[in-house]
Amino acid sequence: MFKSGISSFARAARPAVLPRRALRPSSLRLPISSRWASTASVGTGKIHQVIGAVVDVKFDTQKLPAILNSLETENNGQKLVLEVSQHLGENVVRCIAMDGTEGLVRGASAQDTGAPITIPVGPATLGRIMNVTGDPIDERGPIKTDKRLPIHTEAPEFVEQSTSAEVLVTGIKVVDLLAPYARGGKIGLFGGAGVGKTVFI
Repeated sequence: MFKSGISSFARAARPAVLPRRALRPSSLRLPISSRWASTASVGTGKIHQVIGAVVDVKFDTQKLPAILNSLETENNGQKLVLEVSQHLGENVVRCIAMDGTEGLVRGASAQDTGAPITIPVGPATLGRIMNVTGDPIDERGPIKTDKRLPIHTEAPEFVEQSTSAEVLVTGIKVVDLLAPYARGGKIGLFGGAGVGKTVFI
């Protein structure tokens, strides 16, 4: 009886272990197709404070943009994208600027887009260079693709990943023969200074 009492006490005192999926925010437990659906824009706010790359925006309503939503404002005639990172209270949200804030003044309007920052994805992006907001910076014109995904996405579950092993052909015969790379894996290149790591890459 004493042993049974100890066992029942241990079961009661043991913290509940939740599955890893249950510990995530509800928005991340949705299917990937609907996980980052656009939300209704809450309107326009005004720049309240600028501290380097940190920009506070104040709204007239208590309904504030969601965390990771992007706001758009104008700075020196150029579009400036802000990402919401914190709700400070008193209808103020703290944002991180995706570009320089020199010249940004208090009272300037900032429009909520109702969605996170997205970038182009797909075969059209291969070989292209873009910034964090998805704008091409390689002077090769716009990226011709209609598919975009948020910059903040969750890694796929292990069961969602391909389990078939496939060799990534590099075209370098000594690598493909002696130390072939697995497609989708991680590759480390170690060596001393001046031995040719950069040339090899």
